[in-house]
Amino acid sequence: MRRLLPLLLLLGGCIPGARPDAPGRYAEPSDQPAPETRQEDEEADRPRRDPDIATTPPQVAKPRPAWTARAATADARDVAEQRYTVRSGDTLSGIADRTGASAEAIARANGLAPPFVIRSSQVLAIPGGRYHLVRSGETGIAIARAYGIEWSRIVAANGLEEPFVLRSGQRLLLPTRPPPGESTLEQRAAAFRLDIDDIITGSEPALAANAKPAAPVATARKSVPATVPVAQPTRFAGRFDWPLSGPLLSRFGPQGGGRVNEGINIAVPAGTPIRASADGVVAYVGSEIALFGGLILLKHGGGWITTYAHAQELLVTRGQQVKRGQVIARAGETGSAREPQLHFEIRQGRKPVNPLDQLPKRS
Repeated sequence: MRRLLPLLLLLGGCIPGARPDAPGRYAEPSDQPAPETRQEDEEADRPRRDPDIATTPPQVAKPRPAWTARAATADARDVAEQRYTVRSGDTLSGIADRTGASAEAIARANGLAPPFVIRSSQVLAIPGGRYHLVRSGETGIAIARAYGIEWSRIVAANGLEEPFVLRSGQRLLLPTRPPPGESTLEQRAAAFRLDIDDIITGSEPALAANAKPAAPVATARKSVPATVPVAQPTRFAGRFDWPLSGPLLSRFGPQGGGRVNEGINIAVPAGTPIRASADGVVAYVGSEIALFGGLILLKHGGGWITTYAHAQELLVTRGQQVKRGQVIARAGETGSAREPQLHFEIRQGRKPVNPLDQLPKRS
């Protein structure tokens, strides 16, 4: 317990203190059984201990993040605010192509709802602004990085919703230009930083016209190409399990000093197996967010997402289908962690929820 007290002031998912020098490793894991969980903290705060791994998971090659596979070019087109009179045979997408604006932005500006029926001689307001034309394979993160704009602002400006998969030929309205002299495009791009919400909403590559996402793969030996989006589960299996056993270092919610933990932190020995909390598909695996070190995101259907951070070994690949209880990583002290642990989150869509409200009660 003596070692845990100072950590309560440091840890908690969104609490600063990143260690970019300690990323998650992609390596052949040891075939030794997982060490025993520490006996500290209240017994009531402990779930059942995970069993040892029966077999050694395969070696996993470090994947290339999808948003680095195709860089976006900052070639947005400026469109003047205008009026457009609908002609016979016009479609909303055709009007978007003719004016350079986004079909979705035109629909919102004119209160049009699906299936977006327009009439000849109808006058449409064309919202002005800067519009980026999405190319096949581009991700939202790559687009945001090209312009040095937070992806969350682009999501809000375009009213993007789950599953947040862009389409080739789609136009995105970019937020207002920064004030002159505030910073250059290159400076903003260099300062671009990722967070978990960016990965949830902006990491999938744009689909080509009439294309479908790739089916998940069965094992870590094969991954979905970085330029192809992955099909996600259509429904949630119905329950979450504890990803591992150990005393709580930090609970969900405010931590004092303006800090907020969007999940829970569980203390465990280094190398403890981390298990999938529910059936799902790997949406992200890597260490591009320095705060979290080795990080995995699983999508479970129904908008449910779980995240597993501070791992020292990552044993799955993007696009892999996993089952509840399957070992996906080994715990470590990467990122901001100062002691081996797991930072675990459950999200409903983009909103973090208290994992303790979703997990089985500890006996």
